[in-house]
Amino acid sequence: MIALAIHGGAGTLAPDAMDADLEQAHRNGLARALIAGHRVLAAGGPAIDAVCAAIHVLEDDPLFNAGHGAVLTADGKVEHDACIMDGATRRTGAVAGVCGPAHPIDAARAVMEHSPHVLLAGRGAEGWLQGRVPFADPASFVTARRQRALAAVLAARGGPIDDADRHGTVGAVARDAQGVLAAGTSTGGMTGKLAGRIGDTPLAGAGTWADATVAISATGHGESFIRAAAGHAIAMHMRLSGLSLADATDLVLADVTALGGDGGLIAIDAAGHAVLPFTSRGMYRGQVGPDGVCLTGIYRDALAPTTCT
Repeated sequence: MIALAIHGGAGTLAPDAMDADLEQAHRNGLARALIAGHRVLAAGGPAIDAVCAAIHVLEDDPLFNAGHGAVLTADGKVEHDACIMDGATRRTGAVAGVCGPAHPIDAARAVMEHSPHVLLAGRGAEGWLQGRVPFADPASFVTARRQRALAAVLAARGGPIDDADRHGTVGAVARDAQGVLAAGTSTGGMTGKLAGRIGDTPLAGAGTWADATVAISATGHGESFIRAAAGHAIAMHMRLSGLSLADATDLVLADVTALGGDGGLIAIDAAGHAVLPFTSRGMYRGQVGPDGVCLTGIYRDALAPTTCT
């Protein structure tokens, strides 16, 4: 029972700003990521490879807040965070506040596979990663859209700004043919964040988690997901209290809301069941199962079959 679910962030454009072409572009990006991950699983590959394959596509797509097209800090820089976790062993790797690795999720995986640590950050991480993963020109991550968004945030001084230009994340969770679960998450954080701010994405047990019970990747207001220990809490509700996947994720998202945050998450359990709940206006999301049919959604519409155009 292979299964893959992805998200492209809970920061979505307002419905009246989403024309048909832009909606299709987002769905195309999600579908490409689903196809890439499903290809790995259908060939008998491991869940962690499928997670990386899906996230690579989203990190390369400037529509989403990760890799190329990540949001900018208050001083106009890109700071990437990413985490990956293998549910069979609970091996975990993460990076925070880095700029240079072409695919931040690969940087996180390098920490997991080639270092004795779980999380490396900042310049020390960048130096250690040299020669271990491909690097890109830092300027290549910056887009005109994110520059405009930063200018709007700084000008607003706390005023309203569209969620799509405020925050966002990408992530993937998978179950492979051997029954192993894996999760990964990658982000640029929040537009206008203080330099050095770290959210929930690279923190195992908050924005990313995988064990033998469940794999999750979260998106939204990171500080609230950290305070809720969202990923680990879902696993504990299922393992210790016997809650279903749907009930456990709903309970934790209610806690996130009570802590003043909003957002969503994707999760897959040991049987391959997937849920993609959210409390925000929308969440770019998708899933694919053994049949290879890619389903995507943005707002509170039901997931719909999507073919790249």
